[in-house]
Amino acid sequence: MPRDASELARCLAREAEGVCRHYLSNGKREGRYWLVGDVQNTPGRSLFVRLYESPKGPAGKWTDAATGEHGDLLDIIRERLGLHDFRDVANEARRFLNLPRSGPELAQKAVRPAVQRGSREAARRLFAISRPTEGTLVELYLHRRGIAELHHGGSLRYQPRCYYRGADEASPPEIWPAMIACVSDLDGIITGVHRTWLDPESFDPNRLGKAPIETPRRAMGDLLGNAVRFGVASDVLIAGEGIETMLSLGCVLPTMPMAAALSANHLAALLLPLTLRRLYIACDGDAAGMGAARTLTTRAEEAGIEAFPLSPRLGDFNEDLRTLGVEELRAATRVQLLPEDVARYLPRSATDTG
Repeated sequence: MPRDASELARCLAREAEGVCRHYLSNGKREGRYWLVGDVQNTPGRSLFVRLYESPKGPAGKWTDAATGEHGDLLDIIRERLGLHDFRDVANEARRFLNLPRSGPELAQKAVRPAVQRGSREAARRLFAISRPTEGTLVELYLHRRGIAELHHGGSLRYQPRCYYRGADEASPPEIWPAMIACVSDLDGIITGVHRTWLDPESFDPNRLGKAPIETPRRAMGDLLGNAVRFGVASDVLIAGEGIETMLSLGCVLPTMPMAAALSANHLAALLLPLTLRRLYIACDGDAAGMGAARTLTTRAEEAGIEAFPLSPRLGDFNEDLRTLGVEELRAATRVQLLPEDVARYLPRSATDTG
């Protein structure tokens, strides 16, 4: 077999769910596996593809329980498309992975110098090697949190193999899938990332899909003053703490620019655009959140920016969304906005009372 076959198979295995969704679209994911009828994409449950590395074996391996056939994702591509020459299989795999087609071997990646763990450059590299959220575990995780309509403008990505290190640095890192959010400055330059490690088999309502590890959320890079940004702010902005908090508000205000500062302390220190004229502050319903809102309000007013609080009915806006529903959240948000912003940002169907 050509020398690059094993490397291609490993690359495909890192994107196992995406491969299955593309080539075995009549199947569906159940837990750590993709189930379908056979390699020809027939509906059914006989063939199962392992989506994540586990003690039972590596990701990307499949078995057809009806026939006893087994193989890897290169075999799926070959059989699904009826390809006979390995060169055609490899070119199709490269096309899916966006790798170069020319030449008998994979293009060698330039050797880059090592970077310090947790640095701005490490954050940029992690975001760069992650992939879009469509059809991934990120969508499922956010759906469990009530966020059915996702408006993130490219600020979120999915990393199926994200390292997690516990308190014992001597222990080998664990590998979990993760939601990766880019933190950027006012010029849109990535300064850090926020990671939320996910568990594809977790249905614990108290965890809502987060991995069963001690700290399933961590940030790295340069965070102070910066934020995870959803849309580009000019004259109006909503700022708050959590990613899910802002995405929940995005379900009812999909076109309003938003910024998630990731913590109360960082919210208080958030840098504001020079063009900003009006700031809404989404306050978490705890002492730290309300204190951060007061500090940011004072800073905004000193800069000549109008500041208005947005208060949830429960602990935060994601809790409101999950408990009260999207229509109640829309109604509660509507009465806290200025009339011109209701007309500008709330969907017409939600503001039309005639």
